[in-house]
Amino acid sequence: MKQLTISDKEARKIYPSAIAEIKTILEGTFGKDFFSQKITDRVKGFEDACLETGDDPNDNRFKEGTPDEIAYKKIKVINKALNELWVPNWNNSSERKWYPWFYMDSASGFGLDGANFAYAYSDVGSRLCFKTEELAKYAAKQFVDIYKDFFTL
Repeated sequence: MKQLTISDKEARKIYPSAIAEIKTILEGTFGKDFFSQKITDRVKGFEDACLETGDDPNDNRFKEGTPDEIAYKKIKVINKALNELWVPNWNNSSERKWYPWFYMDSASGFGLDGANFAYAYSDVGSRLCFKTEELAKYAAKQFVDIYKDFFTL
């Protein structure tokens, strides 16, 4: 008899489009809550983002380079994880592409000022857009230190 092994990541990937019988098997194996968890509940740190994307958080690319270069590489992984494979469609001028907006001053430091969106252009680069305002704000608050390394000297 052969045994089927499936990773957490693969299970989450196939679950939404699976037929009822497969969903029942997956829920029996992983638990129903496993599939109802929001991405913001699963991604609390950079390592969690790597788990979602299949990246190795100990890879040298996340350790070598200037702080802004390392931060950019990490933000791309975080963005990919939080967007759950969503990619902005730049041919769709009615689709909002959200990004965090930061403030920087000597009195209050560095932090989230809000989230903004664009339809057909990007102020932050297409790799750094989010599918929702909620995700843009969450990423900025949860990963503020990484964003600070990216945006500041």
